[in-house]
Amino acid sequence: MLTDAERSKAAESLLEAERTRTPVVQLSKTYPNIAIEDSYAIQADVTRRKIAGGAKLIGHKIGLTSKAMQQSSGIDEPDYGHLLDNMIVADGAKVKHADYCVPRVEPELAFVLGKPLKGPGIGLLDVLRATEYIVPAIEIIDARVQNPRKIYDTVADNGAAAGIIIGGRPVGPNDIDLRWVGAVFYRNSEIEETGLAAGVLGHPALGIAWLANKVGPFGTVLEPGHIMLSGSFTRPVWAAKGDTLHADFGPLGALAVQFV
Repeated sequence: MLTDAERSKAAESLLEAERTRTPVVQLSKTYPNIAIEDSYAIQADVTRRKIAGGAKLIGHKIGLTSKAMQQSSGIDEPDYGHLLDNMIVADGAKVKHADYCVPRVEPELAFVLGKPLKGPGIGLLDVLRATEYIVPAIEIIDARVQNPRKIYDTVADNGAAAGIIIGGRPVGPNDIDLRWVGAVFYRNSEIEETGLAAGVLGHPALGIAWLANKVGPFGTVLEPGHIMLSGSFTRPVWAAKGDTLHADFGPLGALAVQFV
């Protein structure tokens, strides 16, 4: 475990990395005794500082929802991060590649809550009842920590959250079988990844349930109107300068972002 001073110093280093677009040395290397509790505390500290600076909390993201990603990270459960209003990117927008360290992108489903969710004891049906609508999304992820990263580094780095694009057609939580929502993910004119939302813990709503149960004991409520990114159902795709990333969700529509 780290001291409060070490956690504060780690938070400052992550903020500086984001400002300068220069990843810092792995926290797991700088602080060999770091624990996962430290990582979440560092993430919370960074988020508090950003909110104090004027940013607004608009939701959460869930990551590492597939077995393959969990095994590669050496953990047996997902992780989460915070979404802030300055992460929103318009569908079809051009974003500056230089604004990120090493950007990658993932197709996901975003759940927008109509009712609050507070764990423990939240299940799949609770999430569906609390959801106002689900809409296709692309998440921009970025590493403010050098590779190779461990789970402690990724969690402290807010789950690598960097941007969110929402588009396509919103649907009600019971309008379709969410497990069978598919996405074809293009970089420029080439298909890079395909996947089904069932790859997220068997059902994307289970990612939201996991989050509510994870943060509930700390008094955190998933608020109405907040966006919940349920986790990617493909591998992340690298975004180089000049690339257009396009996610086709079939009947739910499509969305895109270009890096310039």
